[in-house]
Amino acid sequence: MSSEKLPAGATFPDLTVSRLGGGTLTLGQGDKDWQLVIVYRGKHCPLCTRYLKELNGLIDEFAELGVGVVAVSADPEEKATDHMADIAPRFDVCYDLSLDQMAALGVYVSEPRSPKETDRPFAEPGLFVVNGDGRIQITDISNAPFARPDLQTLRNGVKFIRDPENNYPIRGTYAA
Repeated sequence: MSSEKLPAGATFPDLTVSRLGGGTLTLGQGDKDWQLVIVYRGKHCPLCTRYLKELNGLIDEFAELGVGVVAVSADPEEKATDHMADIAPRFDVCYDLSLDQMAALGVYVSEPRSPKETDRPFAEPGLFVVNGDGRIQITDISNAPFARPDLQTLRNGVKFIRDPENNYPIRGTYAA
């Protein structure tokens, strides 16, 4: 499956996904003016579990910056529910990310190595900071679970960007 990566500064795609606990959520929109969208591999990934637990510890700091947080995977509801029992997230968690939605996000997609891993294609890690205009302020897409942004560094960067005195633009938008 091939998909085009979303460029920095692009409008974040309008994707509605199922939310654990009921209802739906539109990625990139929420109760804060900015949103951090974390695409994670799923329950089968111990690195994702560690990353989401670390994220859980920074929720208050992101909230102070006006940044809501959502994590989403291709896991079905039952797997996502089981996985989150170990994490006890203080952020929204969404599930059943479809192949078309993965393509719209421009994330890498992998097939399971065995039924023990999972039973369906899944998204590799992706991270998007969506600003108040609905545009991608920061993006990071990886093809493997071993390369992800450090969350404390990301939080510090968002704090710097959101400080009006810094007048910091969306980076990486130069077209050669």
